[in-house]
Amino acid sequence: MFDLDLWREIFQSINKNRTRSVLSGFTVAFAILLFAILFGIANGLQNTFKEAFGTDANNSIVIFPGMTTKAHKGLQAGRLIRFKNEDHDFIMDEFGDKVQYMTSKVNRNVTASFKGEKNNYQLRAVHPEYMFIENNVVCEGRYVNQNDLNHKTKVAVIGKVVNDELFAKENAIGKYVSLNGISFKVVGIFTDDEGDNEERVIYVPLTTAQLLYGNTDFIDFMHLTYSPEMNSDAALAFGADITKKLKDRFSVARSDQRAIMVQNFAQGTKQVEIMTFGLTVIIFVIGIGTLIAGVVGVSNIMIFIVKERTKEIGIRKALGASPKSIVSIILLESILITTIAGYFGLLLGIGVLEWVGPGLEKYSIKDPGVSSSLIFGATLALIIAGAIAGYFPAKKASNIKPIVALRND
Repeated sequence: MFDLDLWREIFQSINKNRTRSVLSGFTVAFAILLFAILFGIANGLQNTFKEAFGTDANNSIVIFPGMTTKAHKGLQAGRLIRFKNEDHDFIMDEFGDKVQYMTSKVNRNVTASFKGEKNNYQLRAVHPEYMFIENNVVCEGRYVNQNDLNHKTKVAVIGKVVNDELFAKENAIGKYVSLNGISFKVVGIFTDDEGDNEERVIYVPLTTAQLLYGNTDFIDFMHLTYSPEMNSDAALAFGADITKKLKDRFSVARSDQRAIMVQNFAQGTKQVEIMTFGLTVIIFVIGIGTLIAGVVGVSNIMIFIVKERTKEIGIRKALGASPKSIVSIILLESILITTIAGYFGLLLGIGVLEWVGPGLEKYSIKDPGVSSSLIFGATLALIIAGAIAGYFPAKKASNIKPIVALRND
């Protein structure tokens, strides 16, 4: 394998038969090129589907209270359902082993002011876990913590846009901002990949907002993420269990769809899974067809190469070369050409995807790309298939008697 004379002979053979070598390599390179582009486009479409969820956790379930539309257990229709802190605790007691993060929320619109600067923002009163559900990134200071909830402290975590508009001339951390006339200490600044709208938000501890806005334990809605280990079917069943338990808790008819509304992101995840699976199957079939075409091309060229070198094989045998050495030199030459051409096709495919990638976003194809491991596997399959296809004619030719091979036209 590492015989220097053997490899020198292989390179000399390639150099003398440039046209044949180029044709062999072109077949492989073109197959890998198409394979990379097809799977890159498929991955781009999958990225588009996933982006539809935004940067928020896509294993989310949001639970909204509503109004009953049907009488049930002697209770009239039209009852207003309102959640309390105890309902948050109820969910955690019943399903804590399936919940990853959970928060209750109270939303308000507030006017925030600081040293003459004033603007309107959304205030969200939350638990500390909301940071992971919303995927907020704290760039300065800290987030709301459990100690804030326990002591109902008046602290605020502001979005980057709020910071830029109210605190353009000084550091906001440690300063006091007025929210509807009530002073809150700024303890953190966060960013959000979803843009300015999500950065025009102010977070405060849930218990603080409940105390200041009515001294109650009411909440607007609950937001949780389920265990990432759940598949979409298990997550949908989990959401149905939550709905059933809450309807029983509030004496709501099972068929009443307006009293307690559960938005389960797993439904969208399942649809994306179905779409991406179908797309992957289609692309895989096309890709395999492309590779098969490449294998057929390599096979035909291998047969031609062996036939073309029959006289050479006869001379080698007449000089004492073993059948094994004859087969190995032909296959090594083929494998070398296929490997180099496959790598070239891979680089070309990745280059094409990077070049046309930005322009494909208008066609809902975002960041098209393909893993090098997949393409390496496809190239390896081509090399093996080509080697196997060429082995049999090479083996047959190596067994021909030298006198017969030398007479071959």
